[in-house]
Amino acid sequence: MKTILILGSEVDKAHAEKITDELDKLEIPHETHVASAHKNTREVLGLIEKNEAEEKVVYVTIAGRSNALSGVVAANSSKPVLACPPFKDKDDYLVNIHSTLQMPSSTPVLTIIDPVNCAQAVARILKN
Repeated sequence: MKTILILGSEVDKAHAEKITDELDKLEIPHETHVASAHKNTREVLGLIEKNEAEEKVVYVTIAGRSNALSGVVAANSSKPVLACPPFKDKDDYLVNIHSTLQMPSSTPVLTIIDPVNCAQAVARILKN
């Protein structure tokens, strides 16, 4: 049982820490990787391949702007994918939320805006 956080950029680390802090409180194991779907596609696919045989895995993707990361993970894994995109402000949210919400068919991504809620959703998935 583990959570794999994949960040699109080093800039996303502060946002990821809000999730991992809550996962620590909930005693959910986790690991964090920085790998952009646009710039490090092979690395992202390697992470998925490495963990596909694990029985209980949840991916948390953290990417803003053009969120290909969530879609790439969901399209290439049979595990749940929770997107928790970081937003700088309301303008950023209004412009960029659509890249996370509008995924292609057969690419199921659940979007959770609040990092603490994201961690709690991970716990519910993994503990059931």
